[in-house]
Amino acid sequence: MLAERNCSIAYQWFAAFNAHDVEALLALYADDAQHYSPKLKARQPGTKGLIRGKDALRAWWADAFQRLPSLNYEVVKLTANDTQVFMEYVRHVADEENLQVAEVLEVSDGRIVASRVYHG
Repeated sequence: MLAERNCSIAYQWFAAFNAHDVEALLALYADDAQHYSPKLKARQPGTKGLIRGKDALRAWWADAFQRLPSLNYEVVKLTANDTQVFMEYVRHVADEENLQVAEVLEVSDGRIVASRVYHG
């Protein structure tokens, strides 16, 4: 069932992210995947919050892991269907308030083709 496979991809995503393993994260994405994040928009206004392709994803995550060595996500809930996973999680960073986050992964042919982050 595709929904179960998509949940598995989401759990792999969290494991790679929490290990700060950029290459394991990238392995889950299509080559031309796109990612939108309010944090990206704030840190790199020229992107308007949207990046495309593995090189841009690699640079974004490598920078985040370098700047925030304690960055960790705690899974709250996953809901999946055949094409998307809705993820709820808590962003933990030392000396910062925890942040409630929602993110949608769009999945096609077993790879993430788009992701969009939502938070206040």
